[in-house]
Amino acid sequence: MPNSILKKYGSKTTLTAAVASLASDTNLLAGIESSVIDNTTDGFDDILLSGKTTTGTSPTAARQIEVWAVAWDGANWPDVFDGTTSAETITSSDIKNAICKPVAILATNNTSDRTYHYSGVSARAVFGGELPSKFVLFIVHNTGVNLNSTAGNHEFSYVGIYPQVQ
Repeated sequence: MPNSILKKYGSKTTLTAAVASLASDTNLLAGIESSVIDNTTDGFDDILLSGKTTTGTSPTAARQIEVWAVAWDGANWPDVFDGTTSAETITSSDIKNAICKPVAILATNNTSDRTYHYSGVSARAVFGGELPSKFVLFIVHNTGVNLNSTAGNHEFSYVGIYPQVQ
């Protein structure tokens, strides 16, 4: 009888991304870089990305929270990224469009302290069919006010998937 390959799901891993009180940026270039997702050891076939973030008090209607993925090229991080959780301001919108891959664009309204979720986003699909060895998330918003100041109201996580021969 031939072996079959099943998908095995790893444990949820929470990233460090200090977005509590993150200031709004009209240009959507100044945000927070997460800790790195390093696939060099685990060798996941895919990684499912999920998260939530909460607006602050009295946000402007019809704005957005953006979550992007930025890959390491095997030797260097592009532009201002460095693989550590920190505040970053991308050099320009054309550079952002070239190096950042969209994970979730969350349309927001003017409701204070509303939590916006995304879940089950395939990192493999985000990167066009192949996972980079390492990548980070970049979170930015233009809601007109700082994000909610409570750290627990924001979370960015992933679950790795790897093949298992049965």
